[in-house]
Amino acid sequence: MKVDVSITNDPLHIGDAAQAMERTGFDGIRVSETNRDPFVPLTVAATETSSIQLVTSVVVAFARNPMSLALQAHELNRLANGRLILGIGSQVKPHIERRFSMPWHKPARQMREFINAMNAIFACWYEGKRLDFRGEYYQHTLMPSTFTPPDAEPSFKPEILLSATGPLMTKVAGEVADGLITHPFSTERYLKEVTIPAVEEGLLKRHRTIDSFQIDYAPMLAIGNTEDEIERAVAVIKDRIAFYGCTVAYRPVLELHGWGALQDELIPLNRAHRRSEMVELIDDEVLNTIAIVGSPREVVTEMKRRFDGVVNRTGFGGPSIEKEGLPELLTTLKS
Repeated sequence: MKVDVSITNDPLHIGDAAQAMERTGFDGIRVSETNRDPFVPLTVAATETSSIQLVTSVVVAFARNPMSLALQAHELNRLANGRLILGIGSQVKPHIERRFSMPWHKPARQMREFINAMNAIFACWYEGKRLDFRGEYYQHTLMPSTFTPPDAEPSFKPEILLSATGPLMTKVAGEVADGLITHPFSTERYLKEVTIPAVEEGLLKRHRTIDSFQIDYAPMLAIGNTEDEIERAVAVIKDRIAFYGCTVAYRPVLELHGWGALQDELIPLNRAHRRSEMVELIDDEVLNTIAIVGSPREVVTEMKRRFDGVVNRTGFGGPSIEKEGLPELLTTLKS
């Protein structure tokens, strides 16, 4: 499987970090869209590296429109000579409406149309097809040559990976995207019993099989070389699990394991800003089902046990991993 690493999204510091990760042997660098637009730091990374893939993990699609995102992706992929992996996601309703002041529709339906619209735009640019996309939410019917990228080559069409957790959005990924980015708030069982069947259902609609589709899953990792290091890493991961556990969209993961009532306890505590009490609710069973805990080598071994043959792209890294041993760990994880 391919192995990526999350790095800084600061354009002033990403160049050196990207070069170091390329030398180490990672397949890709992941940059999130949180407090910065990921296209700016990845543009810097594209000019400072030559082989490592550039992954947006993830861009908020509904904060943009298909044409604007297609143009951003094309320009970055051209600069990176085809190394962009465009990971996109819907975000949640409050952020779309109240942070970005954009309309929120039926998210799975809107996302299917969003990606289909982007693919129609790419077909216009790269294959010379007339742009005539007419959907419920997006209409793209005008593409004069003046506004068509003059350097549009098929090799600059980025792969689109859709971030999804629930079965509806996961099915959409299978229907229209090149791959799926599974949220880290997931489990081996959920992946095998819910995610993969939903992807396969979507792929069936376009007569494709899952071996031609990317499944990207980077689980939460609590890595340490000593008990103290592991204890500190576990504290961080428990806090993340408690935070994600409040999100209604992620409830199906909890429900599958019989933990639906956990969310009912977490939500009021979150509203009351009682974060420490939320963390106390995350017991070892929940921790070790959602996350992987142990030394670097133990974590790699467990990742391979859980996900070999299921996941073909993942993420790995942590402050407790010694740089000298990292290339060997990556080789083991990739094999």
